[in-house]
Amino acid sequence: MQPRRSADARSLARQCWQRWDRAFTLVELLVVVAVIGILASMLLPALSRAKQQGQSASCLSNLKQLQLCWQLYAGDYGGVLVPNNYVDFGANVTTGPSWCAGDARTDASFSNIIQGLLFPYNRSVGIYHCPADISTITDASGRPLPQLRVRSYNMSQSVTGTGWMSPDMGGQPLDQIIPVFEKESQITKPPPAGLFVFIDENEGTMQDDQFGFPAKGSPEGSFYGYWFDMPANRHLQGANFSFADGHVEHWSWKVPKNYYGNWPQYVPSVELPDYQRVGAVIRQTFN
Repeated sequence: MQPRRSADARSLARQCWQRWDRAFTLVELLVVVAVIGILASMLLPALSRAKQQGQSASCLSNLKQLQLCWQLYAGDYGGVLVPNNYVDFGANVTTGPSWCAGDARTDASFSNIIQGLLFPYNRSVGIYHCPADISTITDASGRPLPQLRVRSYNMSQSVTGTGWMSPDMGGQPLDQIIPVFEKESQITKPPPAGLFVFIDENEGTMQDDQFGFPAKGSPEGSFYGYWFDMPANRHLQGANFSFADGHVEHWSWKVPKNYYGNWPQYVPSVELPDYQRVGAVIRQTFN
């Protein structure tokens, strides 16, 4: 029987050696780890880009719905455009019935959205916030709070922009300082397909309910070349817009849109193509 046990032992040793021979060596394990690392470095940017594209698509959907609300309101009021009447110049705040009032920096509830004139046409508060906007509200003294803002979008002053300018800018009614459209039938220069209504605004300048831009053919013309309000930079260095004819667009920027806290912010020459592109979809003259 002893020879049989010896043969069994040799067979078991042979099997163990074969198993050991099939196991990964340290070098092979390091190669596998390196390959996984390379694949991860290749896939993560693609996944991040896909996420941003998904957020941009959701943002465009929000703007499409807001634009439809804007059109429905005009349809109900004989072509008269919804008021855009909340402007904030620091200590000088003017407000009245408007598509949406409030200060996006400090609004901790949806009350100003719910009281807005467009809310009855779509009672979802979610369409007022861009999913890529991670900016948070502040308290009255400017200290940041953890709560996300409730609103990311503004309406161009070109469409029924009203209110009063601050005393240091003449203290006049806004619609006498800048050229605005008050009825759908007036929208000719630029035409509806070339006039933006809602914009995905930069979190640095987001405040009242109006997106301001110095029109060349107005008393504000001396400020042409400065950002009053700035488009967002959230979507792969781009922003989203809705237009008066109902369509929406994503625009990519040649230069990142970073707000540095100096109002109005000077536009360097390298950024002028982006600036002029925005100016082209805003009413520039009273004629």
